[in-house]
Amino acid sequence: MPILAEVSRRVGASDAGERVRCNVDMLMSIVGGLAGIWLLQCQSGLPAGREMAGLVVAGALAAGLAWRLRRAGRHAGWIWALTAGILLGFSWAAWRADLRLGDALAPDLEGRDLILVGVIADLPQDTERGQRFSWAVDNPPLGVPSRVMIAWYEREEDGAEPSIPLFRAGERWRLRVRLKRPHGVRNPGGFDFEAWLLEGGVRATGYIRPAGVLERLDSFVVTPGTVVARLREVLRARLRRDLADSAYPGIALALTVGEQRAIDSDLWRLFNRTGIQHLMAISGLHVGMVGVLVGGLVGYGWRRVAGLALRCPAQHAAAVAGMAAALAYGALAGMGVPTQRTVLMLAVVSLAIVSGRRASATRMLALALAVVLVADPWAVLAPGFWLSFGAVAILLLAAAGRLVPDGWWRGFWRSQWAVTLGLLPALLALFQQFSLVSPLANAVAIPLVSLVVTPLLLVGMLIPFPPLFALSDQLLIGLVAFLEWLAAWPWAVWQQPEAPGWLVVLALGGVTWGLLPRGLPGRIVGWLALLPLLAWAPPRPPPGAWRMTVLDVGQGLAVHVQTASHDLLYDAGPAWGGEADSGVRVVLPYLRATGVSRLDRMVISHDDVDHSGGAASVAADRSIGSWITSLPAGHPIIGLAGRHESCAAGQRWEWDGVAFEVLHPRGERPSGAGAQDNARSCVLQIASPVGRALLLGDLEAAQEADLVMRLGSGVLASDVVVAPHHGSRSSSSPALVAATAPSEVVYSAGYRNRFHHPHPQVVARWEEAGAQGWRTDRDGAVRIDAGPMGLKVTAFREAERRYWHGR
Repeated sequence: MPILAEVSRRVGASDAGERVRCNVDMLMSIVGGLAGIWLLQCQSGLPAGREMAGLVVAGALAAGLAWRLRRAGRHAGWIWALTAGILLGFSWAAWRADLRLGDALAPDLEGRDLILVGVIADLPQDTERGQRFSWAVDNPPLGVPSRVMIAWYEREEDGAEPSIPLFRAGERWRLRVRLKRPHGVRNPGGFDFEAWLLEGGVRATGYIRPAGVLERLDSFVVTPGTVVARLREVLRARLRRDLADSAYPGIALALTVGEQRAIDSDLWRLFNRTGIQHLMAISGLHVGMVGVLVGGLVGYGWRRVAGLALRCPAQHAAAVAGMAAALAYGALAGMGVPTQRTVLMLAVVSLAIVSGRRASATRMLALALAVVLVADPWAVLAPGFWLSFGAVAILLLAAAGRLVPDGWWRGFWRSQWAVTLGLLPALLALFQQFSLVSPLANAVAIPLVSLVVTPLLLVGMLIPFPPLFALSDQLLIGLVAFLEWLAAWPWAVWQQPEAPGWLVVLALGGVTWGLLPRGLPGRIVGWLALLPLLAWAPPRPPPGAWRMTVLDVGQGLAVHVQTASHDLLYDAGPAWGGEADSGVRVVLPYLRATGVSRLDRMVISHDDVDHSGGAASVAADRSIGSWITSLPAGHPIIGLAGRHESCAAGQRWEWDGVAFEVLHPRGERPSGAGAQDNARSCVLQIASPVGRALLLGDLEAAQEADLVMRLGSGVLASDVVVAPHHGSRSSSSPALVAATAPSEVVYSAGYRNRFHHPHPQVVARWEEAGAQGWRTDRDGAVRIDAGPMGLKVTAFREAERRYWHGR
């Protein structure tokens, strides 16, 4: 018997060791897969077929070696498991990317009228001027992708009231459309629209031609996706009617059918400032909460029915019910990519419970991560991926090693602070800002929105009962008032410039160490690792040098000029209608990423919306020392300016050894309303011993001639010129080109813009004068550094190129 006991003990120990090694190898392979997929998404191009085959073979060999070492009881197997995960994850993501990029719009079909037939695959979104929807093309012809995003714009003709057809989910239409390949503006700190389209499987965008084919072929095409989309459409219409008198109907629509566009921009700014923006969409948190709530209620009731409890364990019934509720709610939200991630995570947990397999929370998290990465290798491009998985991992880390569990109140606050501090490096890396009041705001908002308001809205939507909507509205009124009080605190938000990757990695390692259980040595050192990230400031030009960035704002202009200690913004880009403008979407994210918290001066060249459209948004978010504009008296933007001067030739100032001078307009105002705005464009010259630049707004040829006659090449000679009027044929006259004679010329123009800027004749004229041309539609933001070593020009699209850009 003692011999049998000893054998049993050793076999048990061997099995336990085997299980530990298996868990470690599995975890390392999944971590390796994550690293490999992320590495692929950082590439500027995809590997060739032979390279990909070699990676797969190498990954398989590494996986086989890891298995052999584990079977032999060797502890070095995890290294090969990690290597296999990296190689196979990279290969998997590359193969998926190659397939998706193959479904592309042929370049020769861009801008051409095409007659196509397709089904509206999702809930159409209302816009200020029409509708936008995802369109699944039936039997797409050669060179046309299978899924495109289509917009319909209302147009007034002959003074008649425009008629907008009501597009509905599931309808099949024959349409005359004009498509273009995925393209978005590219700027430091900006949103990558092309990556977002790629992740969603949308491979072209376009619009319906106003005159031509517009025919509804089927009123409803039945598929699982269209059935859900039509249900969402019906519920949205009913909610809009029932919530007409609510204080915040947009929040209710966002929390029930995923209509985030219904929330106005002022509320979004409030939510961002208080750090609860993740609650105002059907996020993973809401889906998880609904699943847990429904599962808990089903489990509670199931235990009290003896017959049910004997046939099926209550825990299994609760898991299945919670999963079904989460899936239904996710479908109601449109099953966007973040929602899909949460549903997959819950599916892994539910399967583990139903199968009866005992798995640690860490293992279930790792399995959920693996499922998400296999299903969607582009998930790593979304901030929500890192924040959702990171938050769960931090909670598990903070709870590890505790022999005595905390009480619910202490545990709640411990988890709040752990997630807040643990996600700090990621939030600063992804958004360049962090809400200091978010722990307090989320402590109130998470239980209120997830456990009270959202269930009230869902029940009220399914079972019409007006008092439920009234109660949820009163709760939202109180929540918004509380958030406004928090947001009014002057230190509510910490903003941080975009930091190098090694500082982010150092900070992540530090907070991980700092969150480990008490008793481990050096935990305070981990928290100190945050300090380099928080203290980071990007280098500025030295005295006498300057840096100029022509931002990619589409068809418009916005230029940031920086010296050793001063910042100037020349124009602020276009407004795109409604509450969307380049100030919010381009200029402010860029200023955050580059660490500009205050503008010493803003210059608005003239009163065209493609130059002044973003100014109000910038002024609402940034302190501005003074303004110089060519805007007419009484213009709303002038009312925002504290110190304002009208732009006039002869205005001069100097910052850090760099001279600024206004060269135009002169005092008189030209007659004629048509060209008056362009003719009075504020022309700004930047000069220092290391280089000169000239910003000309939308100046026309007649005013260019006046400049050349008055000032000559001695004053106008420049190293860099931002081409006037986006390279229009009415500007960039031969006299101006000869007088300025730059080595670099920058055209700020939109991709495939309807004006065909820059005009080929203008481009040829500057090239013949010896200037190298840079275009924001092709190159993204263009940065010019003028320093002791001369001029250095950097195109952001090339410097940060990814394999999907331009594809």
